[in-house]
Amino acid sequence: MNAHELIERNKKFAFECVKLAETLPDTKLGNHIRGQLIRCSTSVASNYRATRLAQSKAAFIAKLSIVIEEADESEFWIDFGMEFNLFNSETAIKLMKEAHELTSIYIATRNTMRKGK
Repeated sequence: MNAHELIERNKKFAFECVKLAETLPDTKLGNHIRGQLIRCSTSVASNYRATRLAQSKAAFIAKLSIVIEEADESEFWIDFGMEFNLFNSETAIKLMKEAHELTSIYIATRNTMRKGK
């Protein structure tokens, strides 16, 4: 998968997470999860785009580390919402899987970059 395809995949992930977040109830917990999920899932997409502009290998790795953290956090918030039965489980499970896959892709990329290959 090339960088452009990953940009589009991240954007689609963010879009689907925002749609999922918008289904949350207007409660204290629902509002909290909504805000957190929207913030971290869109951060995956925006920070990955920013890696493309990194001026050094260290800057690339640092920005990619943020992407990894935000993808993992997205998975957490979806799982947390599912624990309270706040999401359509089919959609949420699909997005949790995607968050996990994105996290794995970026961890592998970071490991490769750290090895200097």
